[in-house]
Formats: sequence, C-alpha cells, structure tokens
Amino acid sequence: MKKFLGQSTWEFSEVKILGSATAVGPLEGEGPLKNDFDVIHEDLHIGQDTWEKAERKLLEEAFDLAIKKSGVPKDKINLMVAGDLLNQIISASFSANYLQLPFLGVYGACSTSMESLAIAASFVEAGFADNVVAGCSSHNATAEKQYRYPTEYGSQKPPYAQWTVTGAGATVVGKGLVGSRVKYATIGKVVDMGITDPFDMGSAMAPAAVETIAKHFNDTGRTPNDYDLIVTGDLAGVGYPIAKQMLLERGYDMSKVYNDCGLMIYSSTQKVFAGGSGCASSAVVTYGHILKQLKERKLNKVLVVATGALLSPITFQQSESIPCIAHAVAIENEEE
Repeated sequence: MKKFLGQSTWEFSEVKILGSATAVGPLEGEGPLKNDFDVIHEDLHIGQDTWEKAERKLLEEAFDLAIKKSGVPKDKINLMVAGDLLNQIISASFSANYLQLPFLGVYGACSTSMESLAIAASFVEAGFADNVVAGCSSHNATAEKQYRYPTEYGSQKPPYAQWTVTGAGATVVGKGLVGSRVKYATIGKVVDMGITDPFDMGSAMAPAAVETIAKHFNDTGRTPNDYDLIVTGDLAGVGYPIAKQMLLERGYDMSKVYNDCGLMIYSSTQKVFAGGSGCASSAVVTYGHILKQLKERKLNKVLVVATGALLSPITFQQSESIPCIAHAVAIENEEE
C-alpha cells in the first residue's frame, strides 16, 4: 500500500493515540483551558533550583503520566522521540536519561510537537516499533534567557511579541483498538520571508503555515470543510490573521474552522502580549484540550499545524532573517 501522497504527506492506516498528558505552569493554569491539563504548577520554579531543571521536570512529568494513561508498560515502549527549544535539546536529552528509553532527539523549534508525533507514527506504521512516546517542552524563563534576555533583566518587549508557554505535552502512539487515529502527516518546507525582527515571529511563521496547509489540501484532496477544527501552533494575534487572509487568497475559506493554539491557551485579560508561543503551545493544547474534545466526540477531525521559527541567537546577532517551518498532523476519530 502506498504510504505517501504527493511530495509531502504521509498516510497512516493503523496508528492510534493510546494516551497523552500535559504539565503546565501557573499562567497556563489560569487560562481558559485549565480544566484540560493534567498537572498545573503554582510557580515557574517547579521545585527546582534552575529554570532548565524546571522545564525538564515538566517534560518528565508529562512522559510519565502519558505512559501511565496509555496502559502500555514502559518496557513495551520501543522508542522516545522528543525535543525542545534549548541548545542541544537538553530538556529532551536529560529526560531521555531519566526515562532510559531508546531516544531520537528532534528539533523543529515550535513545530517540534507535530514533528515528533509524525516521526513516532511513522515508526509504528512501518513496523519498526510497537509503541512510541513523543513529546516536547518549553519554559518561559529558559526561552527568554536563551533567545532574548534573562527575565531578571526586565527587558521591555513590543506589543507584537509573544509569550513562551511554560509546559510539556507527551503522547504514546501504537496499534491499539481504541483512541483517536493519526491519519496524515504533512511535512513542511522551510520558508523565509526575510523578516529579521526576532520578536515578530507571528509574521515570520504565517507563510510557512500557509504553505503546509495548502500542501496538505493538495496532497489529500481535502478542504477546510473536511475538518471540525484546524489549528496553527503559535501564530497568535499577529500571525493568525495574516495566515487566514493568505489562505483565503488561495481559495481556502478557513473562517468557520480555524483557530490558533497561541490564542486559545490564554484569555484576553492575561498580559501575554500577542499570545502564546513555544514548543508547549501546540503540545499542551493538542495533548490536553483537543484530544479531550476528540474523546468526547465534540470534535471528530482535527488538523494540527505546528509552526516553528528556526532562528538562533547567533543568526539574529549576525542580522540574518528568520527561516520558518510548519508540520501538520491530522488526528481523527473512527466513524461509529
């Protein structure tokens, strides 16, 4: 059976989401999706003495709980696929040492949630693994330290900047009898629109999201009407309307089904600038809120398009533009 459609889309026939879990920080726990998260911490330190250890703790919690909820014994999990935003993906790598599972580390910036899920599903579909755990994390203070300025510095930001989500999301995929199905994965190409402002990630990432969504529709023959919900990862208040307009210009009216995880996770009264970003933005919304909605059949077909800005502090300091990417995964219920 042919497993790929067009140049960019993989089709899966047997992969199910067996369990998922989320762990988030205090601001996320005050937002509109608070009832859909498994673990909510009251402070950013999470009982650790560094921000980096705090992020690692979030990821370890999400992995432990996802494995527990899946019902799959840990020794029956063949592979861990994970990543984060930090140099050498240290949150994922150190968590892999904690879990002691075969490990593939991946980096797609904020697109890592769907990149890791697509890779995990591929190993299961191809028969190289029975069960794979996938996940990612981000932390507001670790991201600020690495990409901008430490939070203690008190640097001011423009209103179009975004707030890195503190949290982690994980899922176990396999060939179970129950659970939502991973149907498609559309792998994006790098898109660089020449934007150099590291605060304006929404504008930089929107074209990459549009390219991947359009490619998904072209490869699969689907349209926006085939989905109950299409979400981008973290375009937030700036990139979301840009992507929506660009898709409309290509003939795709997304008005009835389109939302953005960076807008969903926080309320309009929370001081998060243009909205959420970070690996955890799409991860916790998907593995918490969206999968819960699928389980309750309030949603039946969802396309999650995780978006990533592939800049680094070095490229920014050398005045280079921001290359971006987006990966899409279609998750849906079996028809009753």
